[in-house]
Amino acid sequence: MSKQSTQRITAENNFMKTQTQSLARNRITSEFDSIAHQRDVNMARQRQQRLEKEAAERQAAAVPVPVPKRRKKPVL
Repeated sequence: MSKQSTQRITAENNFMKTQTQSLARNRITSEFDSIAHQRDVNMARQRQQRLEKEAAERQAAAVPVPVPKRRKKPVL
């Protein structure tokens, strides 16, 4: 009976060790996925802002700025 108990304890310890490693790996993977998602959201937001800015600049460049007409000086 003593031998079975020691085998069982060893097996449970090995199982707990494996389970702990698996949980740690899953936590790290989850954190990495969260960081990657935040980065993707931020990049999409910045890309949208850049495209809006470029569109506004193109539109401003397309509209010619009216040049004031010069008045002729009267000849005396």
